[in-house]
Amino acid sequence: MERLQKLLSTAGVASRRTSEELIQQGRVSVNGVTVTALGTKADLTTDEIRVDGRRIKPVQTLRYLLVHKPRGYVTTRNDPQKRKTVMDLLGGVREYVYPIGRLDYDSEGLLLVTNDGDLAAALTHPRHEVEREYRALVAGVPDQRTLDRLARGVVLDGRKTAPAVVRLAPADRDVASESAVLLLTIREGRNRQVRRMCEAVGHPVQRLTRVRIGPLRDDRLRPGQVRDLTTAEVQALRKAVTPKSASQRR
Repeated sequence: MERLQKLLSTAGVASRRTSEELIQQGRVSVNGVTVTALGTKADLTTDEIRVDGRRIKPVQTLRYLLVHKPRGYVTTRNDPQKRKTVMDLLGGVREYVYPIGRLDYDSEGLLLVTNDGDLAAALTHPRHEVEREYRALVAGVPDQRTLDRLARGVVLDGRKTAPAVVRLAPADRDVASESAVLLLTIREGRNRQVRRMCEAVGHPVQRLTRVRIGPLRDDRLRPGQVRDLTTAEVQALRKAVTPKSASQRR
């Protein structure tokens, strides 16, 4: 017997957080009874669990897809506003997969899509601090003081962001330019964090691309393209979320 939100996640229905929302919205039933309590437990092998009337079954095949999300797509399975979603890019994928993490509508870049609920939960859990690297075209050219401020952290919603790695792209050091390219690596995932950090220091983002997720990088993957991860890449992702021993942290 496991918590319902974990069962939905490991079955590839949605991330654990989204599964909690489905339960609270009354969209999940167990043996014909609608469930809204997050503490509810069930057994996927013996109980009939349904989401929006669709029976959930254990995952048979795990899929790990790397997508280059174009601008103008939303990172969700379904959009009430009928906008294009990243799922529209997954032609031929039969497994019930879902996107891990978020990239806002106006941003582009790498996005992981999978039905491995355990890995999805680990990648999005704050304690693992999985790095995300972004390439941001910003208005104006930040000076070193501004870069240091971004690296130390800026206050968003009354709370300072965690330390980041920030540098100016080598080809964009002309102070007379009207824009520059910043490379930012962060370890937390607040809503529209990179855009808000840059705006807070007076250099709003004009274009934002995520170029790396933990150990995953693929400069050859073009907007709209999708590919399966290699076995080595999946292993590297799992290693990235494996707790380090005390000797490794020193």
